Amino acid sequence: MINFESQHFQKITFQKQQIDQFLQSARHDLKIAEGSDVPDVVFKFGYDALLKLGIALIAQKGYKIRSKAGHHIKILEKLSQLLQDEDIVILGNKMRQERNINLYDGGFFVGEKDSHEYLEFIKSIFKKTNA
Repeated sequence: MINFESQHFQKITFQKQQIDQFLQSARHDLKIAEGSDVPDVVFKFGYDALLKLGIALIAQKGYKIRSKAGHHIKILEKLSQLLQDEDIVILGNKMRQERNINLYDGGFFVGEKDSHEYLEFIKSIFKKTNA
């Protein structure tokens, strides 16, 4: 059984329509990533799609992530646990760190090869969930 720690997650009953909206938003971002040939766009929208997928699957379990420091890490950890795939937390955290360097330090630009490898990984996660 997966433990949703109360300091990071709030117990909420979501309607199916709300969860469907989360999934639709995740698929929308994935589609943008797939349709771009700009590595930074592929990376950013791919990462966002992964997080949104995590939010949707967490919502299916009746929880909402609390918006506080470290919440992206917690989303990735729970997504990894829910899908029983340790690579999600490893590669997802690598993406999170690279995003943070770019966002806060202005020192990272993803290359074409890396962005497409990340995208293929994210697509494989979506396939696991049938999202």
